[in-house]
Amino acid sequence: MARFKPPITRRETAKGHHYVDGNGDRIPGVTTILSDGLPKTALINWAANATADYAVDNWDMLSDLPVAERLKKLQGGRYGVTDKAKKRGTEVHGYAERLVHGEKVANVPELLRGHVEAYARFLDQFDVQPLVVEASGVNYSVGYAGTLDLIADLTIPKLGVTRVLADVKTNEKGIYGETALQLAAYRHFEKLLVDGNEIDMHEVERCAAIHVTSDSAELIPLTVDEQQWRDFRYAREIRRFANESRDLVGAPVEPVKETTIASIEWREAEAS
Repeated sequence: MARFKPPITRRETAKGHHYVDGNGDRIPGVTTILSDGLPKTALINWAANATADYAVDNWDMLSDLPVAERLKKLQGGRYGVTDKAKKRGTEVHGYAERLVHGEKVANVPELLRGHVEAYARFLDQFDVQPLVVEASGVNYSVGYAGTLDLIADLTIPKLGVTRVLADVKTNEKGIYGETALQLAAYRHFEKLLVDGNEIDMHEVERCAAIHVTSDSAELIPLTVDEQQWRDFRYAREIRRFANESRDLVGAPVEPVKETTIASIEWREAEAS
């Protein structure tokens, strides 16, 4: 039985975007499910190191601030790193979408020119023929939605023309394993939203990440089979538990009888 009702709508907000169904009920997003449902042990060390780096880099400025304000700056210091990375990723995705449609791009910021040139070479090297670009999708039965980057026919050595579901990544450290779960979720979309209409999800032969840096754009194959689809659903359930766990704890139980106030008298032991 479907958990949500069609049609899906992607709503843009000042803080990002989210998805709602035909009843206006919010549908969990794929990246949100993975963010909340998978352990992020590496982020603990990263957050500590990023905060320490911020403190060292801004030592003189922090020393001049009152203690409360200094603490606030330190607590938010690491977000400057992620904000820059997110902004770069969003901008690269925007150029990638235009390039794959065959559009010409101009006035590319110097910081992103390497990424754009690398992606343009990638499209030519693999003779990328797009089928779906930046489309929202939904699985009404399991209950999630998201936006995939690309379904396209690529010419791959030894495989020939192959239909690939791909996600563009700009992470400097490479591709993380959880990307396989992200693509497993996309691969199991029931519907895609294309030009305002819901269509059936396309069958794909392979899944991959396209790792775009200032120097290169590489096609990174990913294993996306039944196990990864199962693992994504486990992550969804863990997120559900985390969100609902407070409801499992009840209020304190009131005793049946009223009693007098108990008191304890402490006495020092007499020295022998």
